[in-house]
Amino acid sequence: MTRVSFDVNGETHQLELDTRTTLLDALREHLHLTGTKKGCDHGQCGACTVIVDGRRINSCLTLAVMHQGDEITTIEGLGTPDGLHPLQAAFVEHDGYQCGYCTPGQICSAVAMLAEVKAGIPSHVTDDLNAPVRLTNAELRERMSGNICRCGAYSNIAEAISEVAGRSA
Repeated sequence: MTRVSFDVNGETHQLELDTRTTLLDALREHLHLTGTKKGCDHGQCGACTVIVDGRRINSCLTLAVMHQGDEITTIEGLGTPDGLHPLQAAFVEHDGYQCGYCTPGQICSAVAMLAEVKAGIPSHVTDDLNAPVRLTNAELRERMSGNICRCGAYSNIAEAISEVAGRSA
């Protein structure tokens, strides 16, 4: 057991955890933030995606003790029922959530992905590394490829993200 402290959704939490506890289990089981989902538990589906210090990660693949002092944002930290984050509202408008299981991870991933694009960080499909990064359909799909939707709502998800990014799909 060890003590770990991190900021989750703007609030500092101190936990006494088994050193083998994943960040996902710390969020769900210890902080009762159940929006982040346990999908495959192998980092392949993206349902557990959260934002740590501005970067998206699969919370099932990292230990909570590795995030001492980090700022963590989960789906619960992005918006409220009365004040949805723009991506949450777009997912509702475009029916990008279907069953809803993957949606928290999809939205957290999209928030971080849009920040990457805005910061000019290229992806594997970026055509010109010397030009500003544009969120083309290929860029969007490559950057979101680590998030699986078992319902197949990909076109709706892409439309929601594109709307928030300021371009039509």
